[in-house]
Amino acid sequence: MKIIRSITEMQQTALTLKREGRRIAFVPTMGFLHEGHASLLREGRKRGDVLVLSIFVNPIQFGPTEDLERYPRDMEGDCAIARDCGVDSVFTPTAAEMYPAGFQTSIRVNELAMPLCGASRPGHFDGVATVVSKLFNIVLPDAALFGKKDFQQLAIIRRMTSDLALPVEIIGMPIVREADGLAMSSRNAYLSPPERQSALCLSRAVRTVRERYATGEHTADTLLASARELILAEPAAVIDYLELRNADTLEPVATATDTTLMALAVKIGATRLIDNTLLGDEP
Repeated sequence: MKIIRSITEMQQTALTLKREGRRIAFVPTMGFLHEGHASLLREGRKRGDVLVLSIFVNPIQFGPTEDLERYPRDMEGDCAIARDCGVDSVFTPTAAEMYPAGFQTSIRVNELAMPLCGASRPGHFDGVATVVSKLFNIVLPDAALFGKKDFQQLAIIRRMTSDLALPVEIIGMPIVREADGLAMSSRNAYLSPPERQSALCLSRAVRTVRERYATGEHTADTLLASARELILAEPAAVIDYLELRNADTLEPVATATDTTLMALAVKIGATRLIDNTLLGDEP
């Protein structure tokens, strides 16, 4: 497994692979890898002749009061997971390499970036779209894999890739959960043991809405009220958003269908967690 820190080296490596007719599968991450990331890497191993992982904590997607400096990092552990999953190259540039002096270009996906996490984190998805498009231009992947836990991010990347006619297949992968239901996230490391228990209210809310929908309740307000009651029963929980949205447009819905997305963001103490489900998907 090769560690690459230079944009030029990564780009030249990718160009050589393309000339040889090799298919590149790519998993972009901010590191501190867990089983959710590993599931993307294992699938990527099947989807390409060469598997590239990027590890880059992207400063332009963090707001001024967010957790850029304390975002968890573990390069040694990440490389061990990468080797186990068959990664060929790890691209791990510095912020100065990605955003040199004078950098002033950004990409914005307008409507899809406005609700949900976009409303709570202004500019966040501009940073995501910008870094992903730049990584695509550096790594030159044929396929890129993203987790559905960040559903809005996945929708924005799909839209950007389509709008800009980028020759990359975008593959969304299922949420990976802990045995007790909590969606895997690098930020779970911030939770104290009591907060970790409180955080289970997110997955319980998801499960409750899915169960009520499956038994015939399709009124959005009623479904959301049941989830809200369950979350607010946890003293440590503060709801950022809890909504039912059209999975394609992210517009609000009054009546849930199989293509409805339930999305929520909840602060447990100082830690903001997200979760979601498509109501028509298999559990």
